[in-house]
Amino acid sequence: MASPRVRKIADRIKIIVAEMLERRVKDPRLGFVTVTDVRVSGDSQHATVFYTVLGEEDSLAGTAAALESAKGLIRSEVGKQLGIRHVPTLEFIHDALPETARQLDDVLARAREIDEQVAATRMGATYAGGDDPYKKPHEDAADPDPDTDADDE
Repeated sequence: MASPRVRKIADRIKIIVAEMLERRVKDPRLGFVTVTDVRVSGDSQHATVFYTVLGEEDSLAGTAAALESAKGLIRSEVGKQLGIRHVPTLEFIHDALPETARQLDDVLARAREIDEQVAATRMGATYAGGDDPYKKPHEDAADPDPDTDADDE
């Protein structure tokens, strides 16, 4: 678990980077970017910025190139706003979590369809061995009346 100081730095870097991408970085290759998470190393020397891009694969490649070229500008603004002695190096990584979640949703939808097919098949089904295929204990033929006890005599 990271220290509270490191978590605060990560949260602040996330806000600064998002504002920079929205207002100051004017690269035409930059697509619709969302900063999803920032992880800072324990010694606050390295920050990994996770982002997603709305669009196709070509916009993803263009956005990655635009972020790489704007890395110095963003890092200097992070240093100014944080006011710490050693500004962490920034690394931008495309976040694959939304694609993974989408794949899991597809798998769950397919499983739900199969379950519905099985339930529809089961509706008209009957037992193979009659109405009740389970064995029941047979009553003892020697004692036809269970209300009488042998101890009463």
